[in-house]
This record gives sequence, C-alpha cells and structure tokens, in this order.
Amino acid sequence: MKRKINITCILTVVIVLFSCQNLDRELITGMTEDVFYTSWDYLDERLNTLYVDLPSGFLYIDGAMMASATDEAEHTLESASIHKFNTGEWSSLSNPDDVWSRYFKAINKANKFLENIDNINLDLYKLNPDVSSQQVYQERLAQIERYKYEARFLKAFFYFELVKRYGGVPILKKSMTYDDDFMSFSRNSLTECIQFITDECDICSQNLPTNYDSNNLGRVTKGCALALKSRVLLYAASDLFNNSSWATGYSQVELISSTGDRAAKWRLAADAAKTFIDEVGSQYNLSSNYNKIFGSSNYTDKEVIFATRAGASNNFERANYPIGYYLGGSGTTPSQNLIDAYEMTNGKSINDESSGYDPQNPYVNRDPRLSYSIITNNTLYKGRPVECWEGGLDGHGKPNATRTGYYLKKYLNESLDLLENRSSVHTWVIIRLPEIWLNYAEALNECDPGNPDIKYYVDLVRQRASVGMPKLPEGLSQVEMRERIRNERRVEFAFEDHRYWDVKRWMLGPNLFNIPLKGMKIVKNSDDSFSYQVINVENRVFEPKMYFYPIPQNDVLLTKGNIMQNPLW
Repeated sequence: MKRKINITCILTVVIVLFSCQNLDRELITGMTEDVFYTSWDYLDERLNTLYVDLPSGFLYIDGAMMASATDEAEHTLESASIHKFNTGEWSSLSNPDDVWSRYFKAINKANKFLENIDNINLDLYKLNPDVSSQQVYQERLAQIERYKYEARFLKAFFYFELVKRYGGVPILKKSMTYDDDFMSFSRNSLTECIQFITDECDICSQNLPTNYDSNNLGRVTKGCALALKSRVLLYAASDLFNNSSWATGYSQVELISSTGDRAAKWRLAADAAKTFIDEVGSQYNLSSNYNKIFGSSNYTDKEVIFATRAGASNNFERANYPIGYYLGGSGTTPSQNLIDAYEMTNGKSINDESSGYDPQNPYVNRDPRLSYSIITNNTLYKGRPVECWEGGLDGHGKPNATRTGYYLKKYLNESLDLLENRSSVHTWVIIRLPEIWLNYAEALNECDPGNPDIKYYVDLVRQRASVGMPKLPEGLSQVEMRERIRNERRVEFAFEDHRYWDVKRWMLGPNLFNIPLKGMKIVKNSDDSFSYQVINVENRVFEPKMYFYPIPQNDVLLTKGNIMQNPLW
C-alpha cells in the first residue's frame, strides 16, 4: 500500500490560483505521494505555490501597511496590532509581524520541491525515439533545470526576510519532518547567513533567464537574483549588521553582527549594484510616470524588477480611501514627519530659510512625489476636494477620520466605485530599478566618497520625467551626500516597506522612531482659506532591543535554548 500524502494546504493555494485549469480536487486529494512528486502534470502548481509565500504589503498587519510602524504613517484603527510596534507593547510571545514560522515553512516547502524535482517521470518522452518526443524531453529537462533555480532564489529571498528581522537563523539544507530532532537546531551566524544568501544569488543569476515571454510574467529572472544580492550586501555593510555595542551583555554577538573591514563590505555592496547595472540594466527602464508604477498595469512596467500580483479586489481601497467616501476606512494615514521630508521644487529643504516654503501654504512648489503619494487637504480626489480640515467630510470630528491630516494615495486605484463593488488587480512591487541606483550610490559614498557615479545615479532618480527635481548640488561632502541619499530613499520609496528596515540598519531608531509622530491640524477660515498648525499625534517608543525581532519563545523553549533568543528580549 502506497502512503497517502497530506497536501491539503498546498492544494488549497493551488486551487485558488489555478482554478481556470479545472483541477480535479477529489483526484488530487486521493493521489499517492509518489504520483504527486513524480508527475509532470503537477510540477508547475508545486513551483507556483512557492511564489504564494512572497510578501505583499497592502494590508500587511491587521489591515495596516508596515509604514504605520514607522515615522511614515499612523494607522487609523486603534485596535490594530500594528500599534504595538509604536507603543513598545510587543514581545517574544506577541509580535505583530511574527513571520518566523511562515518563512521557515516556505523554506521547507522549497527544500521539499528541490529534493523531488529530479524524480519527475519523463519516460514517456525519453524512451520514445521519435524526434518530436525527444524534443519534448529536452525541453522539459531544461524547464526542470530552470525551476530549480527559481526555487533556490525564492528560498534565498525567504531567508533574507528572516535575517533582516532576526539576524542569524538556522540554515536548513534539507526538508524537515516531525521525525527530526528539533532540539538539535541552532542559529547560524549572521555572516554565514549572508554568505549563504549571496552564494545562492550568484548561482541563480548564472542560470536564470533575463526575461520571459508573456505566459511567464512574474517569474524570477537573472535581474531578480542580482538585485537581491545588491540589497543583501547593502544591509550587510550597514551599521546595524556591524555593531553589537547596543546588545549589552549578549554572549553570541556573531548572531546579530559581523566583523571585518567595513570599507571592503561597502565595496562589495557597490560592486553588486554595479554588476546589476552593467549586466542586466538595459533590460529595465525608469518609468516616465511615477504614478504608473503603482497602478494596476505595473506588472509589466520596465522599471519593476520583482513584484507579486494579487487577484482583482477593492479591499485596499476600502481600507484606505478617505473616510468621507463611501466605504472609505482611512487606514494608513501619512505623517507630517514624512511630508516634511519632501523638498521644494528648487531642491531645497523646507527647513532652509531661502527655500520659499510657506507654512500657511505648505503644499505649493513641493517635490511632485508628494502629490503622487499623499492626499493633502483640499486635493481633488474622486470628483471632489478632500476635506481634511476640522469638521470637513474627511477631517477631525468624523469617526475614524485621519489623525494626521493626510490620506494615502500611492497604490490606490482612484477610479474604483465601491458603491458598485468595482475592483482591480493590485501588484506589490518588491524591487524596482531606482533601488539599485540608490544602493550603488549609498555604498559608493561610503567606500569611495566623491566618485562622480554617486551624484549621477541619485540625479537619475530625481530627474524622472514626471518628477523633474533639480540635480544635487556639486561638491557635497560625504556626510552631506549620505543625508541626501537617505532622504531620497525616504521619499522615493515611501509606503513601499523600505523605511522600517532602512532606519534600523542605519541605527537611527532612537532618533527617528522614539520621537512624537506629527500631523497637521487644519482649520477652514471664514474666507475659505485654511490655517495650518503642526501637532503631535502620538508619542512613539523605540528601544535598542527592537533593532532585531525576538525569536518566538516557543521555538527557544522547544530547542532548550539551542536557538538563542535575541538581545534584551
């Protein structure tokens, strides 16, 4: 009797995503493990279930974007668990973003896929001497080889999602079962994890195609592997991954920091980004329209390197439309802290007395990315001005209205009519071209300050056709350039799940996450003009232990301490 395999969880995902293929649920549920892992017919579905585990940041935690755990935004609903990050009320027993189990399950699934992929039965074609059969046989062998590297890339990606949260984690070389001795598991060092991930990126970049036909959009490419390596090495060179002074009394600092020449690490990060630019940069183009990158058609935008796409829905719009619109929920509302980061169109900070900034006309002559990403008071949206003032349709005094005086615009489909339950496809961008350019600029500024490439690539981002910000001034010092690059990342990638990790890797949590979140109080005057006053919305908490997540306490106990808890938790 052949053993039956329990694949309920896998099949649930498969049936949802591939219902158009009319999979026979009863047939699959009753198949043997041997058939499931050796049949070509189910190989695509098994690979695609690995993609299901990719992150999507639209309604990430209790309907909130991760931006609301940073100085980018405040989430309107006070009951949402995202607020625990800001109040400090989280622990190894209660983490709003506890993805430890999720990503290890994804890694285990990838290991299982890789262990069985060479068992696919192709005898029907292999043993048939007919020319067409032999051609199919060779095509399928090639496809199997490509699928291996897709799975290996996804595994590396999942590992980095763990590493950036927890530091060094156990590197699992094979799939685990309930028969394994979990008490033997221990964490690999941060250095070992970074090396493992970048090694996988290297081999995947050498074996994945640079692009696909229209039937395979969204699959990982050579560009994805090179881009992930760029991101990983940038983090590996950054302050947090090279400093354990905050972890007072921690005995295994190799789990949360590494040693070695910082300049050499920055050079590796710069080289990785430059390799992407040189080898596959021509496959991608900066979109002329900043808005278009975050619309329903962005899956095919040449700026997007890696993204994950969801089915048509209007859940994100329901959660984030201004409160005065039918079914609008306010949701993730941008902060004054973020608003203040957008420069004037002359390239000067609003804090520069010569910038021309008017506190009572605060949104005039600002970096266009502000209006593309954020709805400000009196902005025309969905056919009427948004009334963020006190007593307005969308302002203070309305239940669940924005507490910051702003609403989210980026990623929202303005055209959806919720009254008619209209919906659209939403694509979460994981990596896009400007990240690589800014990664290169940041790393190069640390290892080779003054190199002309630094300013060149930052200026490329700033001078997008629909943005048109001035080039950076000549002659900036290393420190000045560092600040400009950091601010460029802040405004270019607002609400794209970079800010939380950037602030932590720069070790600026106490400076930026431990201060009040600010908003704007808006009053409409009798002459229909407005008065603006910056206010404190919420006092925020950041403690050094928050640089890394706590390991779930159950896993620490299960391994009897072999999986060591992170510092200060």
